[in-house]
Amino acid sequence: MSLLIRSSYLSQPRNSKPSSLASDQTPSKLVSTSSFNHNPLVRLVSKRNPTMQNLTFPSPTTVKSSLIDPDGGELVELVVPESETKLKKAESMPKVKMTKIDLEWVHVISEGWASPLKGFMREDEYLQSLHFNSLRLKDGSLVNMSLPIVLAIDDHTKEHVGVSKNVALVSPQGDIIGSLRSVEIYKHNKEERIARTWGTTSPGLPYVEEHIAPSGNWLIGGDLEVFQPIKYNDGLDHYRLSPKQLRREFDNRKADAVFAFQLRNPVHNGHALLMNDTRKRLLEMGYKNPILLLHPLGGFTKADDVPLDVRMEQHSKVLEDGVLDPETTIVSIFPSPMHYAGPTEVQWHAKARINAGANFYIVGRDPAGMGHPTEKRDLYDPDHGKKVLSMAPGLEKLNILPFRVAAYDTVEKKMAFFDPSRAKEFLFISGTKMRTYARTGESPPDGFMCQSGWNVLVKYYESLQESDESSKQQQAVVSA
Repeated sequence: MSLLIRSSYLSQPRNSKPSSLASDQTPSKLVSTSSFNHNPLVRLVSKRNPTMQNLTFPSPTTVKSSLIDPDGGELVELVVPESETKLKKAESMPKVKMTKIDLEWVHVISEGWASPLKGFMREDEYLQSLHFNSLRLKDGSLVNMSLPIVLAIDDHTKEHVGVSKNVALVSPQGDIIGSLRSVEIYKHNKEERIARTWGTTSPGLPYVEEHIAPSGNWLIGGDLEVFQPIKYNDGLDHYRLSPKQLRREFDNRKADAVFAFQLRNPVHNGHALLMNDTRKRLLEMGYKNPILLLHPLGGFTKADDVPLDVRMEQHSKVLEDGVLDPETTIVSIFPSPMHYAGPTEVQWHAKARINAGANFYIVGRDPAGMGHPTEKRDLYDPDHGKKVLSMAPGLEKLNILPFRVAAYDTVEKKMAFFDPSRAKEFLFISGTKMRTYARTGESPPDGFMCQSGWNVLVKYYESLQESDESSKQQQAVVSA
């Protein structure tokens, strides 16, 4: 696991106002240029941004209305007032039935995670995203948009929509949840979309098989209106904080830096080492109250990933045991579906956290990657995600910096930063290996994960085995 934080935003946060703090509260290491350059974290930063060598730091500031502007300058919110009136009008519109993943994208767009996008992409937005990984705004500025966010329809629905300018969006349960206005329908070239997003058209790509392959041959884009906030009623909705809610919480906690960590696996002590070390380094740089956004992905994941409810229970144990500090950690669910599209997708993950108000982003080895679906190798180079993030257009204001890899130290019997001079004394435990331990009942090495968190995983995999055995018994009875 490696860590990245890119620099260009290390001084005064945006939208901040001078505070009344006394001057002796200014971090001494940030007063002079020489002290700044002495910091090893910042030396790595200044190699990418030589102008920072001459920076002088402003007086302490009070954080006000977030640390970093959302893409486009304004956070998009598409849950409309007067929803009952809107709903009645939508009932007379042509209907577009959505899948579960489509609904997850409605959730993403409506809360502003994809700001400045205001609906499912029309063709010009789709082509920019697919070919340039970005969108050009009317003022000439550019924002990152590495994944096409589109809604597919079949031939029958296309004919049903006809020349209508507006359509109603229907959930998988049959409820009208919103509308698309001023719609545009255009061709869905699946092969091109898959090849450019994943870099391969090999069979076995989870998102493709689940969502794209069975989808229609047309895409419909337009301006989105959502009549009620998206809820899942799964006992986890209180974790699903919108970008607006997260920004408010950062302000309430008086955060002067927010560093986001996304994961789709349970938290082990290597993750915690990286997160705690990041906070330590931010404090050394002079930040007074860095806040961690622990932000597990909550949309579609592949079948062998640990389910969201199990992960959230495990995360809560990590905080209860003090592996992460609840006072400086916010746990929230990121509603996006997972593509497993490597360096292309990790840009989306980073961009969405800008809109949530995070100005630092942690990224691990092979972010958003997976094994090749037909060959015994990684689908993507494990280092390309962090390299792409350091160069990606539209992400310049996000802070990224490389950290060392964490692994299990067999001598110290704990997760530690990998030391190449003692390579044979370190054990790398992948997410796949971790799940194998839990599934087979084998305990990981002591110090790999807090025990209460590990117990959650063991209980989950035991329940799977019991379910499998019960199914086999029922099949045997039927066969008899």
